Amino acid sequence: MKLADLVKILESIAPLQYAEPWDNVGLLAGDPQSPATAAMLAIDLTPAVLDEAQAAGCDVIIAYHPPIFDAVKKLTAGNMVFEAVRRGMAIYSPHTAWDVADGGANDHLADILGLADRQPLRRIAGKQSQVKLVTFVPEENLAAVSQALFDAGAGRIGNYTSCSFQIKGTGTFIGQEGTNPAVGQAGRFEQVTEIRLETIVPQEKIGPVIAALRKSHPYEEPAFDLNALAAIPDGKGQGRIGTLDAAPREAILDRVKHGLGLTRLLVCGPTTGQITHAAVCAGSCGDLLDDALAAGAQLLLTGEIRHHAALKAAQRGMTVICTLHSNSERSSLRKLKSQIEKSAADLKIAISNADRDPFQIF
Repeated sequence: MKLADLVKILESIAPLQYAEPWDNVGLLAGDPQSPATAAMLAIDLTPAVLDEAQAAGCDVIIAYHPPIFDAVKKLTAGNMVFEAVRRGMAIYSPHTAWDVADGGANDHLADILGLADRQPLRRIAGKQSQVKLVTFVPEENLAAVSQALFDAGAGRIGNYTSCSFQIKGTGTFIGQEGTNPAVGQAGRFEQVTEIRLETIVPQEKIGPVIAALRKSHPYEEPAFDLNALAAIPDGKGQGRIGTLDAAPREAILDRVKHGLGLTRLLVCGPTTGQITHAAVCAGSCGDLLDDALAAGAQLLLTGEIRHHAALKAAQRGMTVICTLHSNSERSSLRKLKSQIEKSAADLKIAISNADRDPFQIF
């Protein structure tokens, strides 16, 4: 397969539209038309991972954390991106798109805890795709102007077309010197019975619709407003919150160790007592602490959290389990590998053995 084919598969598994705005996801380096025969999965692109991928004959590295994040002004020998490209390897990063994805990093943590009735901890607003057009038309011209707008792409709501709202009112104006008003005379205060016409316009149709309005409207200068519409959350989001069959905190700690293959955990807050509501968030998720508290979570499983956020959680009676940052993400690569294999049977794919969290707990 070509690299472009693999990119399509990866984007279908973890759609990039759901990545955080600050993130840098997708194909970061490589020629989409080049072959993709073998890929290495890792959390971080390090020298050890790069050497391992080269030894395995990989031409693609899927690095969860983007090795290009902040603005890059130079690429020289020793830079991991430069070295990967020099060795003929493309780089793709799913990062927060994989966190949000169904079955992704956050769902993997939720599976380890056994969360039921799970929902995103913080929902992502959908992309704003429409605006509302409001204009004012003399009653006798309403049908012609409305039809022109509809023909240009306005007025569609789901499977319904020609959708609008209309209400009668009074418009006023004074035409200044040099004007030629369609109604009344220049220089006089005029009052005209008009219809307020409201309709929906897709973002990509704004230009043609406004052109149709100007062409069909009888006025020299038709008045209109374009109002931005709030985006509706579409059910996707960061983190997960859900319920558990009542279990003691000690048992949940053992569950996390077993599920992530760890022997030690960082824990703050209560370590005894039953848990019935819990939240998870892969990586560094201290900014979601208030969301978890507001949702009634008694426990938060994450990679790392700031000192003062940990104090706040403990004071509120919440248990926070920290695994170290990448330890909360790494085991989800097995699920990503499985999903890729379903659509890319000819691609050789392996999970890096050299990839590991930079910290150790002794």
